[in-house]
Amino acid sequence: MAVAQSVPRMRRMAVLSARKRKVTPLPFDLIAFDADDTLWDNEPLYHMGRERFSQLMAKYGPLEDLDKLADRIEIENLKYYGYGAVSFVISLIESAIKWTNGRVAAEDIQGLIDLSREMIEADMPLLEGVEETVSGLADEYPLMLMTKGDLLHQQMKVDRSGLAPFFRYVEVVSEKTPDTYAAILARLDVEPARFLMVGNSMRSDILPVLEIGGWAIHIPNDLTWAHEAVEPGEMPSERFFEVDNMAFLPGLIAQVAGEDRSS
Repeated sequence: MAVAQSVPRMRRMAVLSARKRKVTPLPFDLIAFDADDTLWDNEPLYHMGRERFSQLMAKYGPLEDLDKLADRIEIENLKYYGYGAVSFVISLIESAIKWTNGRVAAEDIQGLIDLSREMIEADMPLLEGVEETVSGLADEYPLMLMTKGDLLHQQMKVDRSGLAPFFRYVEVVSEKTPDTYAAILARLDVEPARFLMVGNSMRSDILPVLEIGGWAIHIPNDLTWAHEAVEPGEMPSERFFEVDNMAFLPGLIAQVAGEDRSS
């Protein structure tokens, strides 16, 4: 997605102050943001979906191990259907058929189909500090939104978020692997060492970027999907950071840039 770009604010400031001090170059040629559970709440929808599923299945007997079955089927189906609400509900339907030995009623399958539409049409409230942070950084850096999931659904989320004008690029990918990041950066002629990724998932947003030599900032989310959680191990401290809130991001990036903008 290409958007009109104004002259970056930092560069305007640098031109005005060039005679007074040595200008510190910007540390990144591109900053990318994950979308779901980094910019807006998403995982609560899936918790709601699981609760609805359990309510529908309760009439067929005890719910012991239902979540384990649904978890296993959902993970197995990622290679076939990818990520997103549609994939999620297909996996719930398959789980319902197996859980009930084929006795699940058509009306309950319809209830799960209705659930997928409800999830797709749901509002995606922005997380604290997101709008101010993204709009401010867009004045200084080219920004990318990089997310996994169904193309149509993810584009709808971006459009409804009101953040689309701040992103020069939007990439919807099936997986976030080192090869995925490397291919996108090569296409945009960006060196990994000049790339920063911001996200809530260690598995998808952080570790692959560090592996190719990029920078990464982790913003934990209490409701991050368990599939995305990994033990970070020993992280390369010079390229990995963690902040508790999006509002702290500009200050951290300023530190990396060697700029003191408080004065």
